[in-house]
Amino acid sequence: MFLPISDTPNPPGRPYVTWVLIAVNIGIYLLVTLPAVAGKVDLTDPLLYEYLQVLGVYGKVSARNVYENISAYDLLVFQYGFRPAEFSPVSLFTSLFLHGGFLHLAGNMLFLYIFGDNVEFRLGRFRYLLTYLGCGLVATLFFSLFATNLQVPLIGASGAISGVLGCYFLWFPRNRVRCFLFFFPFLMTSVYLSARLVLGIYLLLDNLLPFLLTSSTGSGVAHGAHIGGFMGGLGVAWGADRYYQLRHSWTKKTGREQSSLSSLQKFCPAIAAGDLTGASECYLDFETREDRLRVDSADVMSVGNFLLKRGRYREALRVFRRFIAERQQDEQIDQAYLGAGKALLNQPRYLTSAYHYFLAATDLARSEQLAAEARAYLRLIEKKQINSED
Repeated sequence: MFLPISDTPNPPGRPYVTWVLIAVNIGIYLLVTLPAVAGKVDLTDPLLYEYLQVLGVYGKVSARNVYENISAYDLLVFQYGFRPAEFSPVSLFTSLFLHGGFLHLAGNMLFLYIFGDNVEFRLGRFRYLLTYLGCGLVATLFFSLFATNLQVPLIGASGAISGVLGCYFLWFPRNRVRCFLFFFPFLMTSVYLSARLVLGIYLLLDNLLPFLLTSSTGSGVAHGAHIGGFMGGLGVAWGADRYYQLRHSWTKKTGREQSSLSSLQKFCPAIAAGDLTGASECYLDFETREDRLRVDSADVMSVGNFLLKRGRYREALRVFRRFIAERQQDEQIDQAYLGAGKALLNQPRYLTSAYHYFLAATDLARSEQLAAEARAYLRLIEKKQINSED
């Protein structure tokens, strides 16, 4: 078997939403699940009677048997887990934050930690949160299509996380995932595998085949929910790409891409005199994010490219890195990654970082010309690394 333990490359910045989701899931497990598992059921709880009926318990049942075999957590899951036979809008959400045990929680949070940061960076924090919750709902509803009369509660974040994996599969095909291979006692090591290979195995071998070969609920694993969430993530990624392509085509037709540093001219008088050196110095002196965001994206890219041509690589890198950190959803983000890679290309110590920037530029490219340029730089770095090894 193999277990993913990390991925590369990782985006700049901190994935706060991913961290918060992990913290919320762990917090609910520690503060709600564990106390409820250890707690005894309240024999006067009206929900207990309904729970026993669903279990098929009829006739005389001693209070001792109920008290010894049913925990408070069983009723909690029965109430807040999603039961397709008893549709509840509330449980569609609450079921995403309940887990059946430590291993269930740990596996889900590991996948979210590994793959969530790249998707959060690509979507932006708010859109990422909506995608996570939306894919969780899609996963749950997809599962219920094949188990409409099921009274067994569905719980866990795996459907929502599968949506994140679907986005990752489409957007980061060239990323690599470090996996721990475990075939005791013959093999125990770690290797880097293609992200699409790892996620393809997750979808096909771990979920699609079991879903087709077994009943939807027979294994105790909601394979249908995983498939539904993954397909939901693919849909989000595909739809987002089509939207930005259409928007890019529209702005190109209307001439909105063209810029003569007009927005920067408002803050830097040197522009009016055609002094690009002075304009660059002016932009580099902006200390706050708010000031920098008042400058049009095209103007920022003009400053960065000007600095590149002048061989001022460190300053160009500052411009492109700030662009990447502050304008994650901008249409020119692919050009910023390409520029950052170029700024690092002539510094042998940072070739690995340059490689990651060019990879990101290739994945985010909105034109075949930019993608081809980024791939050419990737091949150049690979050739340099091979020559250095020789």
